[in-house]
Amino acid sequence: MVSLSKNQTISLAKSSSAISQIQFGLGWDPAKKKGFLGGLLGGNSSSIDLDASCILLDSAGNVLDTVWFRQLSSKEGSIRHSGDNRTGEGDGDDEVISADLSRLPSNVEHLVLTVNSFTGQTFKDVDNAFCRVVDQQGKELARYKLAEQGSHTAVVIASLRRSGGEWNFTAHGNISRGSTINDMIPDIKAAVGC
Repeated sequence: MVSLSKNQTISLAKSSSAISQIQFGLGWDPAKKKGFLGGLLGGNSSSIDLDASCILLDSAGNVLDTVWFRQLSSKEGSIRHSGDNRTGEGDGDDEVISADLSRLPSNVEHLVLTVNSFTGQTFKDVDNAFCRVVDQQGKELARYKLAEQGSHTAVVIASLRRSGGEWNFTAHGNISRGSTINDMIPDIKAAVGC
């Protein structure tokens, strides 16, 4: 497993042979309250409802499809969302997006992963946010831990790019605003250079 830094890219072909199916696991925790009262009250803030999404782009940056809590599968079925986790509680992945890369239409060049707060909660209230890529055997290929906390409501967290038949995974961690992926489209395109 490779732990990535912001803006670092790795080739998934070098991490695992014959990758055709992968999962993106996204997770987060509610930030713990600080100080005496935080410890006295159990240390947890209210639950955090973040939403993981995947945007499919062509080489020119045109949006071909979106997968998110309002559309849990891409039109042709190659990308699937596990469903909305409304709390961020528990260990491991809070939301999972599965991709069958062999079934993706040939004009899809980018899969962009985002996390946003539909309810308007900010990333000041989020701890331990991460994105990871797991292959079809369950082997974790790459992980990116998001360090940016602040008043933003969204993050373009990572992307997968098709290049000469291989896939490269890039950790972005670019902050954004908006409560839905539609609000984030300019930042999504900028992150992948479109």
